[in-house]
Amino acid sequence: MSLPSDAIDAAAPLAPADGGWQMLPARARPLFVLGALPLALAVAAPAFALSALFDLPRLLLVGLALLAGLAFAVGFGLRSHRYARWRLDAQGLAIRRGRSWLRETRVPLNRVQHLDLKQGPLQRARDLATLVVYTAGTRHSAVHLPNLDAEDARRLRDVLGEQIDHDDDA
Repeated sequence: MSLPSDAIDAAAPLAPADGGWQMLPARARPLFVLGALPLALAVAAPAFALSALFDLPRLLLVGLALLAGLAFAVGFGLRSHRYARWRLDAQGLAIRRGRSWLRETRVPLNRVQHLDLKQGPLQRARDLATLVVYTAGTRHSAVHLPNLDAEDARRLRDVLGEQIDHDDDA
């Protein structure tokens, strides 16, 4: 099933003229970095264990490990933001994440059941939102697209919601 022509026209401002992938807004970068901060502890934990095991100067080793973990987490968060993309076309919504381990999720329009918009306090402060697309089926029945521009998230919700209404009428 394809989008009705008026829904495609409504989706046009969301997609670039070349039909390519949309990046997330730059103001979402800090939220990706915050989400990666637990990696800093995961990197530093082995250093803490080694310092206790081998009776090494704990403060220095753990401090250096935390700095290294923090640098790794910041880099990971920035790369996660850089390689997160989305696209809406006549077939549905596509989400692409990663570069080394590329993961692409495709949600055909006829599988969309309902949609939610979520905004935490940090997202509201940066005018961002998470679009949650619930699909038919049991595996991966909810697809999350975090840290979208709030206006893009509302327009995506409206365009995909029109398709649900169109399918219900048929």
